[in-house]
Amino acid sequence: MNISVSPAEFRAWSMMGTRGTFGVTLLNLAQQNPDIVGLTADLGITSGMERFSHTFPERYINVGIAEQNLIGVAAGIASQGSIPFATTFANFAALRSCEQMRHYMGYLQGNIKVVGLASGFAMGMFGTTHYGIEDIATLRSIANLTILSPADATATALLTLAAAEHTGPVYLRLTGGMRTPIVYRDAQTFTPGKANLLREGSDVALVATGSMVSASLKAAEILAERGISCSVIDMFTIKPLDTEALKNQFGCKMMVSLEEHSVIGGLGSAVAEFLVTQPQAPRLLTIGIPQGYGPAGEYQWMLEQNGLTGAQIAGTILESLS
Repeated sequence: MNISVSPAEFRAWSMMGTRGTFGVTLLNLAQQNPDIVGLTADLGITSGMERFSHTFPERYINVGIAEQNLIGVAAGIASQGSIPFATTFANFAALRSCEQMRHYMGYLQGNIKVVGLASGFAMGMFGTTHYGIEDIATLRSIANLTILSPADATATALLTLAAAEHTGPVYLRLTGGMRTPIVYRDAQTFTPGKANLLREGSDVALVATGSMVSASLKAAEILAERGISCSVIDMFTIKPLDTEALKNQFGCKMMVSLEEHSVIGGLGSAVAEFLVTQPQAPRLLTIGIPQGYGPAGEYQWMLEQNGLTGAQIAGTILESLS
């Protein structure tokens, strides 16, 4: 299977955001592979699958607001040799359906692709009940599960393809809203388990995932003006973690993990678990969402309240280095 990539696609995908891009990409892949099946828990339009549902009604299933059943139905479809992509909000997938994901994807290793929509603060005014801020922590503990976290809409398209071609269970975590900042402006190879080095630097290594990759690139530019050289790594695979990419940064003064997720149990914890085994590892600063449940607000406001903009990240790093 393949995906066409051109400047027009980059711009269109960015305008649609990660969810719209996922829907368009899944339709494209389904036209090439008759084994692909789309499922949703009453989020067909929200997950960008409306065109898919009209084009392939025989390969589209809406189970209703029944997320645990969603995973069970996907498991049955996978057992017959098809490739199910099951979509729901990230917090419902990871928390409400955790037992089913553990059983069918971890234990039985079904070839199921679960797409966690609107993770982090993307649901804005819907509030804490809809924020996906613990999903990595919950799912990272499940054996045999690959966790992918695209940095932008282009990465979403290419990682949807990678998920379809990967044999085994995958959790695809989508962050951000519409008009996502563009990180990848040309064709890029995305190999699950291998990070992408986006910027080289010698002082600080920024290890970011999802929406925080774009923010990290902005922070690196700000810090460069202060004479601090930063590398930026897109750790688009949370599990398995690319430990070699981390080792390559061991000459830096400090490593920083960045994620639109709780600071407990996510990328920062995964990085820390590796660094503690390495005698020459640099110190680690974890940047993410502090524990606790604060007020709800629009997406950008929520990022600002949690110190997750490029300027705020640069300030936090400067403070830690002083």
